[in-house]
Amino acid sequence: MTVLGTRALNRATLARQLLLDRADVPVLDAVAHLGGMQAQEPQEPFVGLWSRLRAFDPTALSDLLTGRSVVRTHLMRRTVHLVTAADALAWRARHGAMLRQRVLGVYRRELDGVDLDELAAAGRAVMADGEPRSMSELGRALAGRWPAPGPRALGEMLVAALVPMAQLPPRGLWRTKAGVRNVPLASWLGREIDQPDPDGSDPVGQALVRRYLAAFGPAASADLRAWSGLAGLPAAVDAIRGELVSFRDERGRELLDLPQAPRPDPDTPAPVRFLPAFDNALLGYHDRGRIVDDAHRGLSVAGTRVVLVDGRVAATWSVEAGTVAVTPLCRFSRADRTAVAEEARVLAAFLSDNDSHRVQILVSPR
Repeated sequence: MTVLGTRALNRATLARQLLLDRADVPVLDAVAHLGGMQAQEPQEPFVGLWSRLRAFDPTALSDLLTGRSVVRTHLMRRTVHLVTAADALAWRARHGAMLRQRVLGVYRRELDGVDLDELAAAGRAVMADGEPRSMSELGRALAGRWPAPGPRALGEMLVAALVPMAQLPPRGLWRTKAGVRNVPLASWLGREIDQPDPDGSDPVGQALVRRYLAAFGPAASADLRAWSGLAGLPAAVDAIRGELVSFRDERGRELLDLPQAPRPDPDTPAPVRFLPAFDNALLGYHDRGRIVDDAHRGLSVAGTRVVLVDGRVAATWSVEAGTVAVTPLCRFSRADRTAVAEEARVLAAFLSDNDSHRVQILVSPR
């Protein structure tokens, strides 16, 4: 079986994630291809798409949110994701059990003895008037019936797990600060979510495997689980295994992939890219060694924005008073420093409507 080295996997990831070459595709198609974008920090997907698409117009994403073509909802790993409306409706039921388990993992003691089906029905009754509500408002509305758990546990279980919800605009719009207001996904999108296939097959799970590999492959089953949060996909993998090709990584793990998916030459040049907080290019794997060194692995879950140099995490970045500040994690060559500065200037202009091109690059560590 062909062994793919770290650099080969890196270039495949960059290609699938639209980070090797910026793509000329509509914003909706990009969000769909990526299998959604982690979005608990509302402004971060704009930087993620700017790094991936040519001539990205942030108002296009805002228009998709207000037009209900994309939604913000709890999905993979119980985190807030920006996904297409079609994917939200198709995937939500497949994630339901996982969402319940993960919220219970946080509030098991508080919710002990609470019938979750009764809680879901009560939550739906509260939301039946069509008024958007925050998690706290929902929790307080139900605390009279279930006083012991407290409003936070009740509200989070409802919003993140029991009732498929959409976070409404203006939350998530370009340069807009707004609190979270929830409505049932079905009322926002005009139809109920798709239900599991009654014959016990798992077409949604199989579709998730294909979609994951298209955006993240080649990858191991553990990587698929790390991205989705779902434990029950081995059967889906087995069902479509005949469609897939197999490789091994340098540790001997089996990697699966779609036959025609891009696997660029490991020596393909990789441009500097600025990634937002919690970007799935890092979080979408159990083994993140293809893109980040073990010493810096924690950055991916800490909400730190990172810079890719030659395809790997080489710096962090932040913005203050219109200046993009870059902190190297390793020594930059002169060429690397120039390339990072050039991309940072373009990013500063994007974030400021061309009002600022200011960049600060701190001294590289020895």
